[in-house]
Amino acid sequence: MIILLALGIELSPAHAVITGPLLAAMPALAALTMGPKGPLSAAAGAFTVTVLTATLHHSWGAQVYSNLISLLVVSAASVTMSSAVRTRSHNELKQVRRVAEAAQRVLLRPVPPRLGPVRMASKYLAAETGAQIGGDLYEAVDTRYGVRMIMGDVRGKGLPAVRLAAAVLGAFREAAHYDEDLTEVVHHCAAALERERTALCTADPAAEDDPTEDFVTALVAQVSDALVVEVVNRGHPPPLVLRQGKARALLPASPLPPLGLEDFMADPPEAESYSFTPGDRLLLHTDGVIEARSPDGDFFPLPTTAESVHPCTPSEFVEHLHQALIRHTHGYLADDAAMLLVERLDEGGRDTLHGPRAL
Repeated sequence: MIILLALGIELSPAHAVITGPLLAAMPALAALTMGPKGPLSAAAGAFTVTVLTATLHHSWGAQVYSNLISLLVVSAASVTMSSAVRTRSHNELKQVRRVAEAAQRVLLRPVPPRLGPVRMASKYLAAETGAQIGGDLYEAVDTRYGVRMIMGDVRGKGLPAVRLAAAVLGAFREAAHYDEDLTEVVHHCAAALERERTALCTADPAAEDDPTEDFVTALVAQVSDALVVEVVNRGHPPPLVLRQGKARALLPASPLPPLGLEDFMADPPEAESYSFTPGDRLLLHTDGVIEARSPDGDFFPLPTTAESVHPCTPSEFVEHLHQALIRHTHGYLADDAAMLLVERLDEGGRDTLHGPRAL
């Protein structure tokens, strides 16, 4: 824009105004907001205007040559500075991503492919480009009571949501090994959430968002030697059971409020049992999956999509759902999305698709 302004001045009756110093400064200005190509483009534009107007007005002389030399020096310095800044920013971004990946491995550890009587696979998709962790949480642990899993979603965003997710996950990882009653595991998660919310309020009482209003939808499930799956659902989207190519949602008989909203609970929570036989698959997910919209505003059809996936391993199954979700939303997710697939093996440790499994 400034180069065009200088060209307009040179081509007008006011061409006596000296625009050379202004043009010489253009590469430096471009270096502040653009990459190395910016100063080069600005230098090329300034050089063209200077040569064109000097030829047009027959004003070649010491002043013009001085302006050209200044333009050359400033351009070289601007390109060097811009390249250095770009390299430093790139290195800082790589460092931030390494830290984020390390935090993800601690907070959202990949589930093992085999635990006790089940095979499993997980997938986490962050809504924010380049993000690694957010408010969704999941975990699976093998305990003396069976394989226990949690899937949850924190109401809120940013670091406070990550802190609440970490608190709930930490409580689950500890309580899952010591509490026989599945509802007691959920109680420990709720107590940890309350402690973390209080700590957040104490640390930043002037925060714009009140952490005491945050809550966590959570679903805790258990698969033991019995051919059932026990579920405690605290306001979370119901999981799907896939049996013989058909998907069925495990709707709770008595809906319960999310963790952190115990004041709205009328009755004490109880675990509900559902049939879960060899070959069955249990799909836990967050609302970021079922509420993902296409450009036309249509929700992602998770049950029909899951039914359409051909027989495959749990990891391949989750990847198929991931790709279908990306296609449905055209690559744009409005919310974080997490999925955890659990397949029940038979008593001999075999799956119904691939026969005996080597251990």
